Amino acid sequence: MNQRILSLAAAAALSLASAVAVETRTWSQNEQADYEKAILKGVSLRSDGRLALAPAVTELFDAGTPYLWAIVRDSKGMLYAAGGGTGGSTVKIFRLGADGKSTAFAELEGLEIHALALDKQDRLYAATLPDGKVWRIGADGKPAVFYDPKARYIWALAFNAAGDLFVATGDQGEIHRVRPDGQGTVFFKLDEAHARAMAFDTKGNLVVGTEPGGVILRVAPNGQGFVLYQTSKREVTAIAALADGRVVVAAAGNKGALSAPMVLALPPAPAPPAGQAAGQAPRPAAPAPQLPPVALVQGGSEVIELDADGAPRKLWSHAQEVVYALAVDAQGKVILGAGNKGSIYRVESPVLSTLLVNTPSTQVTGFAGGGSAGLFAATGNAGKVFALGPWLEKRGTIESDVFDAGTFSYWGRLNDDATLAGGTIRFETRSGNLDRPQKNWSAWAPLKDGRLTSPPARFLQWKATFTPAAAPGSAAPELSGVDIAWMAKNLAPRVEEVQATPANYRFPQNSITLNLTPSITLPPLGKTRRSSAPSLSLDSGSSSSMSYAKGTGGARWLAADDNGDELNYKVEIKGVAESTWKLVKERVKEKQINFDLTTYPDGEYLVRVTASDQPSNPPVQALEAVAVSPSFLIDNTPPVIEDLSAQPAGGRVQLRFKAKDALNWISKAEYSINGVEWLTLEPSTKLSDSRELSYDLLLDRPQPGELTIAVRVSDEFDNQATAKIVVR
Repeated sequence: MNQRILSLAAAAALSLASAVAVETRTWSQNEQADYEKAILKGVSLRSDGRLALAPAVTELFDAGTPYLWAIVRDSKGMLYAAGGGTGGSTVKIFRLGADGKSTAFAELEGLEIHALALDKQDRLYAATLPDGKVWRIGADGKPAVFYDPKARYIWALAFNAAGDLFVATGDQGEIHRVRPDGQGTVFFKLDEAHARAMAFDTKGNLVVGTEPGGVILRVAPNGQGFVLYQTSKREVTAIAALADGRVVVAAAGNKGALSAPMVLALPPAPAPPAGQAAGQAPRPAAPAPQLPPVALVQGGSEVIELDADGAPRKLWSHAQEVVYALAVDAQGKVILGAGNKGSIYRVESPVLSTLLVNTPSTQVTGFAGGGSAGLFAATGNAGKVFALGPWLEKRGTIESDVFDAGTFSYWGRLNDDATLAGGTIRFETRSGNLDRPQKNWSAWAPLKDGRLTSPPARFLQWKATFTPAAAPGSAAPELSGVDIAWMAKNLAPRVEEVQATPANYRFPQNSITLNLTPSITLPPLGKTRRSSAPSLSLDSGSSSSMSYAKGTGGARWLAADDNGDELNYKVEIKGVAESTWKLVKERVKEKQINFDLTTYPDGEYLVRVTASDQPSNPPVQALEAVAVSPSFLIDNTPPVIEDLSAQPAGGRVQLRFKAKDALNWISKAEYSINGVEWLTLEPSTKLSDSRELSYDLLLDRPQPGELTIAVRVSDEFDNQATAKIVVR
């Protein structure tokens, strides 16, 4: 009576997850999170979702090294950049002229350069590591050791107003002060292993950031230190002093995550070649070991602003981005250089920031310049120099993430929240039935009177092209949001399975009642097995409980709608040999029903369920689905007891009878003597496995005299027949 079917639980879950009713809906994109997977080219993204043309980015120089860690710009507009990572025993400093020409300006002994500085005479100073030394490079590119702090790491260099050079070192956590003649001493000793970044504020105080405590200190000119703030991060990576007295600090990494600064883990310092005097230009040496790549920092970054009094407030934070560099633009806004997506951000306010550009490199490691000339950025992976601004890109595009409508859909109108300011924003769309755009999608197509012209499909993508006004100085176009109307094609519902429920049981009413009658639990639909009780239910194939109710039957079914439409059901019944379906009930909202079995003659029947999505659709668009149950029996007639006899047999009684049923197996036989309890007896074959059984039982006589013996027989539908006989 029951057939094995495929489990539908996974299909039902998918259907629910992607269900979309057939009505006009809107795909809206107007927040920063909406553009996380978008492709932006020449377009900046503000944290409130505003899109605008980005500052122009121009690659000026490719150093051919993995990293450039430092960059400075002199008063004549000359750029100097340095880094390392080539694996050799020397490291180069590159010079970029205002004419765009670049040269390898100097070559120093060491593996990396993490700090460059210029004095008031535009003389260049560079700090190498390991076995850190400070070099001064002449106008001809020849280096000479200017100062040796006897430290393994040198992380930062900074000049004060008097022309003294301050050197931030690692391992011993010392800051050295070096006079113009190259004579230096320890100026300040930290309680931390590394002085990672430093800058002078407008009052001549030295602001220092540390690792591993992520502490920010202010050191007065007399060497008196004071902790301004302890960040929640492990390492202070950059410090920028603003003209109005504020200081901005970037910190990164979870505390306790690393055992050394996150920038590099360095190998032992190579010994200098025998006979080479300090201060001489390096001679070729054996290759040094290759430095490992930049560590992937866990914990992201935060940027803290300290006002002129030292009071802190958080300006910016990000759970993944690592800020390596800080700068200030011509408008006095803080610029952040980050990794590991090569991002450059502008902080608009403590609650707003703008992702200006993503460079082709992985890390933005240093800034130089600023003001009306624009900003210059050094990068790592690969080591390059880029110019940022001061003008905007002449063209920018954004390709949205792919929208999944969940089913075949029609596209309507695109509405945008744009400010054109004389420029233009041109929209195009494309559609397809694969979850990623490729050649088998439709081509990019323009709008027509504001409506999409892409063909109906499951997936959609839009593109906006920004073009500024031709007049110099005109405001650029901006876009704050895009709404696209769409509607899923109506799909017919599905009725996956219909089953008749066991006779003499009913589904509970909606109200909760105390029920002490026998009950059963039907197995989930889609997991049918041979049983005298058919089964059926709803979307997830959940189990159903039923309580005993003689003469009641029912049906349950498993149905779904890929549009998520509300369904109602019509239930009909007919005999297997009949040609016309008879209505049981229509507009059923549940996926189960009870009906009275006693109103139907005995026989074999079918139940038909018709599902309609009409509650969610106009009548002309409503669709239906039909499914029919396996055949099942209705049996309201009790078995027949024949040839009942009871004969004395030597102090005992021999009881014999036959039981027959027209449709079902005999399921149980019992007897009672003189109205005492009913006792079960087994057929002569020992198995209750047919519609006709014989019973033969030798009973002990409980007492002399007359006995009344009653027998009771039940079939599988709990129909019962009773008979009695008197023995004297």
